[in-house]
Amino acid sequence: MANKGLKICLAMALVLMIIVIILTVALFLTVFKPKEPNIMVQPVGLEHFDLSLLTNLTSNVSLGMVITVENPNYGSFEYPKATGYVNFHDTIVGEVPIEGESVPARDQITVNTSANFMLQKLVANSKFWSDILSGSLNFTSTAALPGKVHMFKIFKLKATVYCTCDFSINIASRNVDSNCISKIKL
Repeated sequence: MANKGLKICLAMALVLMIIVIILTVALFLTVFKPKEPNIMVQPVGLEHFDLSLLTNLTSNVSLGMVITVENPNYGSFEYPKATGYVNFHDTIVGEVPIEGESVPARDQITVNTSANFMLQKLVANSKFWSDILSGSLNFTSTAALPGKVHMFKIFKLKATVYCTCDFSINIASRNVDSNCISKIKL
């Protein structure tokens, strides 16, 4: 009789363990599945940007930027200091230093930085003057942020966020349109 009770107890424990595993996998594949962060880049300081700066090709121009990072995930993301790059028609014309931060779970942060443009490379690009004449300068910025995801202060996973932003500066109005796409890779 004791042997039969032990078998029933082991079977119930096995069924319970299978249910817990199925629920855990289902939660990680649905609710806790990593979602792409929402990143918005907004250059600031364009009101002080003057095309006459382009005559001094030995200097570099810094353009202030505000980057808003929204984390829709249930885990926080921490990344160290990194560098982003600004491209103008496939030529790197600027660097963006990005300070290390921690983005809390289901929250957002704002990062202030500046893009340091290398004027000589920008003006040397064959498409620069045609873009000036068209009234808009189009750039692409890229950044890779390797870091760690912290889930419930228990699990730590390595992850990298890749971000590509296209932004266009209207020369006459000095308005900036930006569109960012980000991907997370665990």
